[in-house]
Amino acid sequence: MRALALGVWAALLLAAGPRPAINGIAHIVLRTDDMAAVRQFYTGVLGYEEVFSHSRHGIAAPLVVFKVNERQYIEFAPALKNEAEDKMIQIGFETGNARELRAYLAARGVAAPARIEPDADGNLSFRVTDPEGHKVEFVEYRKSGLHAKHRGRALGQGRLSDHMMHVGVHVKDPGPQAAFYRDVLGFRLQWQGGPRDDRFDWMSYMTPDGGDWIEFMISPPEPTAQQLGVWHHICLETLDIQSVHRAVLARGHTPRREPAIARDGRWLLHLFDKHNTRTEFMVRKPVEKPCCSPNLDPYAR
Repeated sequence: MRALALGVWAALLLAAGPRPAINGIAHIVLRTDDMAAVRQFYTGVLGYEEVFSHSRHGIAAPLVVFKVNERQYIEFAPALKNEAEDKMIQIGFETGNARELRAYLAARGVAAPARIEPDADGNLSFRVTDPEGHKVEFVEYRKSGLHAKHRGRALGQGRLSDHMMHVGVHVKDPGPQAAFYRDVLGFRLQWQGGPRDDRFDWMSYMTPDGGDWIEFMISPPEPTAQQLGVWHHICLETLDIQSVHRAVLARGHTPRREPAIARDGRWLLHLFDKHNTRTEFMVRKPVEKPCCSPNLDPYAR
């Protein structure tokens, strides 16, 4: 019976075909109740321009979209009910073929929509839920879509970074989470470590067809809203952490800490918006040997 079950599973995998490309981070969607404060931080401090507003399934009010680059966006929905609520709504990854990826995931037992039609932006996209309950969207940008129509716009010189390198999510149990991102989606382990050498509190998995990653912030207890703001974060790439630090100071924002070398051997600077959602600035190439495990990032050499 077990052999038969394994045979059926193998047949399903073959029928699903190869996995379509998952290229990198497309977006993160966050809640707010103060759009003026959002604009002050994400435009006034980070330098990102609003490129358009749009709608998303399940969110009544239009979302404001800040453009990191042509393929990456930070979005805000005026949907925060109170400060105890989780600020993160979803994260998104870009795929080369949304319809084939949907079929691929469905064949592997992932609950996915029965079919995909063009979304409100004119792109092809669908959402699934990872084992920790995070909403994860996969989007295929189309030439006729809203994002393509705004190509070349909102890319001002004030941006302190033009690349969102990773997103962080809170994780209680890394086993099922790793099985989903690594074994089903094909993400690759990049590095794992923590504040102590004898355990892993952070695990980073790179997209299978690009250099971005998702970071698991592992903590079993129920986190507070303030802790979620630290763990549900974005990371922006820079080549010069000290220049970023000087720039944010000049723009009237004082970080809680000076830039420092993190446990993975990389320069890091933490910033926080009004709702305590963290933005990291990181220099990708380590300047010290990482603790805890080797850094397998092929783009950091």
